[in-house]
Amino acid sequence: MTKNNSSIAPRRLPSLAALRAFEAAGRHLSAKQAAVELSVTATAISHQIRQLEEALGVALFIRRPRQLRLTREGRALQAVLSGAFDDIAGVVADLRAPSARQTVILSATPAVAMRWLLPWVCILREQAPALDLHVHATHEPVPLDGVAADLAIRHGDGQWPGLAAEKLFDDQLMPVCSPSLGVAGPECLERVPLIHFQPQNVRASPPGWSDWQRLALAEGLPVATLDTRPGLVFSDETHAISAALGGQGVALAGQALVADELASGRLVQPFGPALNTGAFYLVYPQARSEDLSIRAVCDWVRWLRHRFEQGELLQCIPA
Repeated sequence: MTKNNSSIAPRRLPSLAALRAFEAAGRHLSAKQAAVELSVTATAISHQIRQLEEALGVALFIRRPRQLRLTREGRALQAVLSGAFDDIAGVVADLRAPSARQTVILSATPAVAMRWLLPWVCILREQAPALDLHVHATHEPVPLDGVAADLAIRHGDGQWPGLAAEKLFDDQLMPVCSPSLGVAGPECLERVPLIHFQPQNVRASPPGWSDWQRLALAEGLPVATLDTRPGLVFSDETHAISAALGGQGVALAGQALVADELASGRLVQPFGPALNTGAFYLVYPQARSEDLSIRAVCDWVRWLRHRFEQGELLQCIPA
């Protein structure tokens, strides 16, 4: 008699990301090496393993300075996971139908994806017609393992183990607004709304108006009494920029993301200073630097960087 599927209890599994991080760390006996393999930070690997240990209620590693050793429970779980992941990889490889088309997954923040990449996807289609680009928009770094993503545009210092990193542009947050607001100097911030960008479910919030105020005070601007808390709050940076374009207040926006609007006069930067918060980089696994599909996307992104450096428009202009 066939068992009714509705009576089968659902599997109670810990986070698959945590299991994957543990398996890689257990195989290498190193969080650092696991991080290189999965294209994340060693801190992220350690955090995932801690979560897994808490979920299971057992210690999986004996931790010593610069050394990891599996506990008895860890060895048992490691053996099962390694075999299971090998089996999954083998079946997936067998199921993949050969195709002349290639798919590349590019990870980027939503604002970079919307305002820097998507307007010129048409150029990539012309340059590589057999390539399908999938854009993964997220604020958090994802593994560049060919499954979650193949390459990314990341914000940081350019130091990611196992990854090649090419600087694209500095991230300079500057006050911008519609010229219709008539904002002439920092003293005007007392009478117009501040527009805030506060993404949800991220490990670290981006710099905001309070950070800008500290820099402005250090440069002698009259903003000591400015209350930076009230205003309009958006979880999507593109929405914050749209609000500024609509004359709803003054936003802190990345210069690279509003370059076209500043050039056309739809937005103005009425005063400084600009808040330097690092840079954006094109990153991809060093081991895949000669992959033709990766190279095609990299060449396209480099073309975009060249246009930006030359001050050319990045937004689409309808024919």
